[in-house]
Amino acid sequence: MALDALSALRIKYKEKKDILLEENINVKEPITLFKEWMELALKTEEILEPNAACLATVNSKGCPSNRFVLLKDVSSDGFTFFTNYGSRKANDMATNPNVAMTLYWCPLRRSIRIEGKAEKISKADSMQYFHQRPRASQIGALASEQSTRIPSRHHLDVVERKLKDDLGDDKEVPMPNWGGYLIRPQLIEFWQGQVDRLHDRIVFRRGSDVDKEIDGTLVHKGENGWIYERLAP
Repeated sequence: MALDALSALRIKYKEKKDILLEENINVKEPITLFKEWMELALKTEEILEPNAACLATVNSKGCPSNRFVLLKDVSSDGFTFFTNYGSRKANDMATNPNVAMTLYWCPLRRSIRIEGKAEKISKADSMQYFHQRPRASQIGALASEQSTRIPSRHHLDVVERKLKDDLGDDKEVPMPNWGGYLIRPQLIEFWQGQVDRLHDRIVFRRGSDVDKEIDGTLVHKGENGWIYERLAP
């Protein structure tokens, strides 16, 4: 397909019978709904990495950047991922903890968008997860000072080989400057594509004074401190 065909690209979305309706959301809070959607994504064979998520950060100069990370935990507190604490995204979050994360599952015609503040999880929790990873991944994380300049790919291979030689098969791999972040969400949007392009968008929000917006028509009271509303596509 030629690049000049991009403007004509279309895929078929969901039919009217699959509309996302508020009354069909059993628990009116987003973490439960997120887990339901994720469970379906996990069971969908065409989705190879259902936990792949695009993380957006903003640096001290107000310049945004984004990249894909792997979501590793979901709880009532929020969403957890792991990275090098010296990486560009970590430096961004150190100066501006406001982040956004998006997951998109094309076979399901669904996307989830999250906005919130990121904070480091405990070193003990990071350590526990680090040593659950495959040994090769642990050594790879130790070998790579993420986002720093290196002279070549060969340089990485040399560093990795030396670490493997030094550690052998039995020594515990020391955790580098690396660990987890928890995104505490303030907004979670659930998007579902519809064939007529009148896509469904249900947004949950929480925060100080959000209850004052509840009118029962446009803004509704949810559970566990959340409110919800429908947005035009």
